Order: sequence, then C-alpha cells, then structure tokens
Amino acid sequence: MEKLSGQYPVWFSDIWGVVHDGVTPFDAGCEALARHRKNGGIVILVTNAPRPSSDVRAQLGEIGVRTDCYDRVVTSGDVTRTLLLAHGGGKVFHIGTPRELTIFEGLDVERVGKDEAHAILCSGLVNDTVETPDDYVDLLTELRKLDLAMICANPDKIVRKGDRLLYCGGAIAEKYAGMGGHVYMAGKPYAPIYELAMSEAAALLGRTLLKKEVVAIGDGPETDIRGAADFGLDVVLIADGVTDASAGLAATQARIQALVPEAHIVKTQKHLAWD
Repeated sequence: MEKLSGQYPVWFSDIWGVVHDGVTPFDAGCEALARHRKNGGIVILVTNAPRPSSDVRAQLGEIGVRTDCYDRVVTSGDVTRTLLLAHGGGKVFHIGTPRELTIFEGLDVERVGKDEAHAILCSGLVNDTVETPDDYVDLLTELRKLDLAMICANPDKIVRKGDRLLYCGGAIAEKYAGMGGHVYMAGKPYAPIYELAMSEAAALLGRTLLKKEVVAIGDGPETDIRGAADFGLDVVLIADGVTDASAGLAATQARIQALVPEAHIVKTQKHLAWD
C-alpha cells in the first residue's frame, strides 16, 4: 500500500471487511490507513451502513477502531435521508431495527403502518441473526399490492460479522424488485454516495478533486468493486470479508474481473496492510 499512498492522495475505504469484522478491528488495515494519513493523504470511510455518519463514528469507537485511521465517514444513511425527503411523501413504513431509527432524526417524515405509508424504508432485517429474506415474502407481497416504492438504505446483500455471514437490506430489496416493486437504492454501488465522498474529500483538500487521485478499497464485488468501476475509480480488492479467496488471490481477482470487466483493480490483497 506504500506505493498507492504516493499515487493516490485520497482513499475511499469500505469499513466492514476492511477496517473491522463487526466485532474486532483489523489492526493491519487500520495501521495502513493511518500511515497513509501520516504521509499527508486523506481517508474517507465509505460504508453502506443504514445510519447517519455520526452513529457510525460512535460505533467505530465502541469497537475500538483507531481515530487516526480516517478523516471523515460517509454512509448510505446520509444519502438515504435525501431520498426520504424526495420520495417518502412524509409517511414511511419501516423495515429494520430500532437502532436504525436515527436516520429519521430531524426529518419531516413520519413512521406509519403499511396502509398509511407513501413509501417503504428498508434499512435491514428486523433480526438478522435468525431471519432470512424468505421470512419477508408475505409482507413484501402485501406491500407490492399497495404499489409502494422502497427506499433501500443498505444495498449490501450480505455482510460478515465475526465468523458469520448475515443478510442485509439489499437482499430484501432484491426480492422486492423481483416481485416488480420499484426500489430506490442508497449507497454503493450507486453514484450519490461517491459524489458525497468526493465532496467531503475536496473540502478537506481545499480544492477540486480529480477521480484519478482517488483509489477505492473494498471487499464486496457487487458494491465496492462495481461501484468504483461505475464511478470511474481505480480499486483495491481485499480478498476477504464477503469475497471467497480460497482459490488464491490471482484466481479471485480473475473471477471478480470477469464479474466486473470494466473495473481497474490496481492491487489485490488478502488483508489491507502497509507494504
């Protein structure tokens, strides 16, 4: 990562699977990000967490992630708040947990029952430790009959927490879209979250930021890699987290490159580390 630090002054790093596993920080990854900042670089953590960035910063502290390994946090929750105002109609039916309710704070949007709602906000499963998207088929069928659009606050379909893989809001949104429902997606791999990250980095630099000055870092083929490719950024693939690297790094990169042929992967690592 030392060469990349000289080539790319700004790093957009994923959090889950790169900085921590939901339980424990990755020391090597945090050190690599911190070293980049010591070299004068900027690190923006870009995450599909369906909560405002202030909540995610607090969570990072609780997990024990070092504060010197990042400058700013940009979340899909930040983007979702804009989508709620644009498409929520002031009344929204929420699918998710109480910990994600901060996404509504300060907004003129009311949480209501499905029959009163103008739209759906899906921030995740109600209990992701035991539920799967199949548990939501009946509810989604009812919502589809009401012809409600869904705002998905987390496009991730799965995430690794410790040694487990858990379903996320993107898996429910995918099932709803398969029923013919309209879905507005916040977060990676969609452009608005990258545009917000670019704006935050440019503010820190005090000048216009060019895409060629940025490298994205992530482990999710459908979110991190696809999003960087679509936005025109180079990307570092972390072959861990939700990416199965059991066949080896070269084979893993080839598989991801086949899935996202337009991606320019400048480096592939098992873990993010300074070398």
